[in-house]
Amino acid sequence: MDRLGLVCRCIWENPEITQRDLASKLEVSLGTANNLVKECIAKDYIALSSDNKYNYLLLDKGKELLESYKVDGAVIIAAGFGSRFVPLTYEMPKGLLDVFGERMIERQIKQLHEVGIYNITIVVGYLKEKFEYLIDKYDVKLLYNNEYSHKNTLATIWHAREILKGRNMYVLSSDNWMRNNMYHTYECGAWYSATYSDGDTSEWCLNFNKKGRITEVYVGGHDCWFMYGPVFWSKEFSEQFLPVLEEYYNEPGTEQFYWEQVLLEQPDKFEMYVNKQPDYQVYEFENLEELRLFDPKYQTRSDNAAMELVAKVFQVPESAITEIRCLKAGMTNKSFLFCVNQKHYICRIPGPGTELLINRKQEKCVYDAVKELNLTEHIVYFDGETGYKISEYYEGAINSDPRDWEEVASCMKALHLLHDAALRVDHRFDIRERIIFYERLCKSQLSHESGETLLFEDYKMVRAWMDQLMDELDRLNRPETLSHIDSVADNFLFLPDGSIRLIDWEYSGMCDPLIDVAMCAIYSYYDEKETEQLIQVYLGRAATDEEHFVIYSYMALGGFLWTLWAIYKGTVGEEFGEYTIIMYRYAKKYYRKAMLKL
Repeated sequence: MDRLGLVCRCIWENPEITQRDLASKLEVSLGTANNLVKECIAKDYIALSSDNKYNYLLLDKGKELLESYKVDGAVIIAAGFGSRFVPLTYEMPKGLLDVFGERMIERQIKQLHEVGIYNITIVVGYLKEKFEYLIDKYDVKLLYNNEYSHKNTLATIWHAREILKGRNMYVLSSDNWMRNNMYHTYECGAWYSATYSDGDTSEWCLNFNKKGRITEVYVGGHDCWFMYGPVFWSKEFSEQFLPVLEEYYNEPGTEQFYWEQVLLEQPDKFEMYVNKQPDYQVYEFENLEELRLFDPKYQTRSDNAAMELVAKVFQVPESAITEIRCLKAGMTNKSFLFCVNQKHYICRIPGPGTELLINRKQEKCVYDAVKELNLTEHIVYFDGETGYKISEYYEGAINSDPRDWEEVASCMKALHLLHDAALRVDHRFDIRERIIFYERLCKSQLSHESGETLLFEDYKMVRAWMDQLMDELDRLNRPETLSHIDSVADNFLFLPDGSIRLIDWEYSGMCDPLIDVAMCAIYSYYDEKETEQLIQVYLGRAATDEEHFVIYSYMALGGFLWTLWAIYKGTVGEEFGEYTIIMYRYAKKYYRKAMLKL
């Protein structure tokens, strides 16, 4: 850190600064401040005013020195999801949340503008469209990080590397809130903002030498300074750091690294200083509970549809909704856990586009039909129009293990309870109609050539095979009953008292009940031996040729259907890895097995 440059900056900002104030700003003794002033005078950086010994003049050489330290711009990281702020972040990126009536990212942009910094790039990902208005309002630029959903900030910085190269740049987080403006027109060395922790902390902690240069970074500490808030990268720091960061980016296993991991592992390689801040200056809100304590508005009104709904259903103020956390996002929906009146519940929010895929009125009819079986989760609230659902959370419940055959037997018993009840609803699960529907959705999203093959070279042949199976199933005209359809292992819950619950009935409808056995097999990624064992467990005997044909056919058709489903979801931004390949293999393999049973 160039202390002479800092002296020049302080005088440029306030020509009437005293040496005592200068010592305080530089965190040095009064004697050291006096010596720095003398050195600046000797180098013709500054001079004393003739009319007042405490009024300094910044000379041309001092101005030249400062110009080399001029801040060129800022990169603001805003790509992530912000899982600890659900359900608010289901609707709005964390950086766009209001704090005392001002959006956090806008507060930072305005603070940057106050010191003459207008070259601002926001790296976006999740809900990127929400940031578009900032282009018109503040003349910022947006940079899209297409890896935001599965990689951490190391990848975000890699995507912004060309903007950082050769420039003096702030690297900021969109969800920070600074009480006072801590930005400057000139910065005289790379730094990381830090706050002191009394007692234990799980934050990223710092050790540094007498001059403030960071010598060690470690996670978790006691009575120490820790990384907290804005960062400044000098062009010299970027020149050292970016090539190493790129090596990390290209190394397998670094996908979930923060960019600071490079500093943690190689602190001596880079020249970065600590920028100590008082504990009331920088805020990084970890969750909604912390934000409520800071901005009282959030105790009563979060302007979030899910929170408003929960408050209305339970007739409580929003402040009574506590212990909120994101649950693992499903393939179709988003959900969060919360506590009201010392009981825990789950609120399900339908994912974007699901209104095309799922009829929520039909789903509600299914829940009403099976209610007396005491088989589903306890439903507190269900809106057949929007699909919002609130259900009881079962403490200590576990999902079934498809490789634990005792648990599988219990799951098949639960399916029998459903099938043997011979319940009826007014809608069918028509797999032919669903295949045609998803096929049209996929073709509408893909280019002409891809739309014809739906990404698979032999799609037309396999599609004809599926028609053959469906025609044969129609010919059999087997009896139908209410079936679950989505009999994946994760939808069977084992409660601590030994009872079982079957959840998530979105696809349920009238169908041949053997479809549930078929779907269970493909969802569990069963091989042939495991599939035969599952059939034996469900039937309690060896299957007939017709039963084998029906189950194999639905395995093939289910694999084909969910392949189309995953392709469509991929076209709207969701990715499921090798899922499409696995499901397509089931379609082809079990078509052949089914045909052997005719």
